[in-house]
Amino acid sequence: MQALSPPPSSSSLSSSIVGTSRRRRPPTGPLVVHCIHRSYDSVNFPAGVVSSRSDWQSSCAILSSKVVGQEQPPESRSGGDNGPTAAAADSIASVNGHKTIDLDLVPIDKAAADGTATVGGGKPLTITDLAPAPMHGSQLRVAYQGVPGAYSEAAAGKAYPKCEAIPCDQFEVAFQAVELWIADRAVLPVENSLGGSIHRNYDLLLRHRLHIVGEVQLPVHHCLMALPGVRKEYITRVISHPQALAQCEHTLTKLGLQAAREAVDDTAGAAEYIAANNLRDTAAIASARAAELYGMQILADGIQDDCGNVTRFVMLAREPIIPRTDRPFKTSIVFAHDKGTSVLFKVLSAFAFRNINLTKIESRPHRNRPIRLVDDANVGTAKHFEYLFYVDFEASMAEVRAQNALAEVQEFASFLRVLGSYPMDMTPWSPSGGD
Repeated sequence: MQALSPPPSSSSLSSSIVGTSRRRRPPTGPLVVHCIHRSYDSVNFPAGVVSSRSDWQSSCAILSSKVVGQEQPPESRSGGDNGPTAAAADSIASVNGHKTIDLDLVPIDKAAADGTATVGGGKPLTITDLAPAPMHGSQLRVAYQGVPGAYSEAAAGKAYPKCEAIPCDQFEVAFQAVELWIADRAVLPVENSLGGSIHRNYDLLLRHRLHIVGEVQLPVHHCLMALPGVRKEYITRVISHPQALAQCEHTLTKLGLQAAREAVDDTAGAAEYIAANNLRDTAAIASARAAELYGMQILADGIQDDCGNVTRFVMLAREPIIPRTDRPFKTSIVFAHDKGTSVLFKVLSAFAFRNINLTKIESRPHRNRPIRLVDDANVGTAKHFEYLFYVDFEASMAEVRAQNALAEVQEFASFLRVLGSYPMDMTPWSPSGGD
């Protein structure tokens, strides 16, 4: 079965800047950057193996352009039905489409008035700033949600040792930091072994242009902490992230704490809040590193109800990595299936027939087409909810069986996008260990 590949579109606005010549604008107006997406014919890969980055970028968006017929002119495909709907022009269509985007960028200081953009308000933008970041090492800038001491920061350190961690107050800010070249990578949680999926980040994966380039699994080791000198019997309130509170509920009860539970944005932020406001009647649930950073005293260590509490994080980048077959790989996709009988079963059968193991399947509402009406003259009108399906499977996109499986999925899908093909986290972990 032949795999048809869409144009090798850039994985981010900034990477498109690298691939096109930069023009110096007159100093009379704001800096304008034109991002041109070029279209190519379909490519046949010998033996199903991808040999270059450009070929991989084509296969990583696997067959998305097939959603609209190959016979259609480029104008009708650019921003047509390649995404979930044409209404999502600001997100989906611009990801899989081929249209030209004009974006006005306002210079951030006076130095940009003569056509020279700047980074950080003082340093001129150089080719070094736009060059691809190293795959590993201390020069990587990694964005994460939370404040120093958060579990996301620990995950960033595990994924990229000695990296420069950049805290962000929201998940979407971390996505934008990578897209705007403020950071080279983003490390964000997608699921927890007790709390389940983080739905917000699944939705953001579809809205943004980043690629999954890796994963890391981090054991969660919660600590109950308060200001130095505060005893447990003086605690009237415990604050932390909602999932952390839920994961420690039974242990808190065993400790005899009759304190009220209050949810905040993140675990480390709870410790920071107590320290900043000198709250001596309040305790936080956070990591041991957060206690060290904010001068907190640990009242109880390892208070999670289940010692097998693990959070899975994904690493995001502007460009995908080239898949390999010399180590275990995982591939993540999202699709919406066509109308018909047992379509979802047929889609999943494409993997079963090729002995490809699915590690996760997650459904999310199809926001641009939430309800489908089905008319029956004898029964009436039925309302069916429309969903997008996120699937993780254990195979590399360099394998012929994975390419053939997605080619078959394409036959039953109205929308299909490969979020990334990346190495699996195979590092061992100890349930009783810390961060």
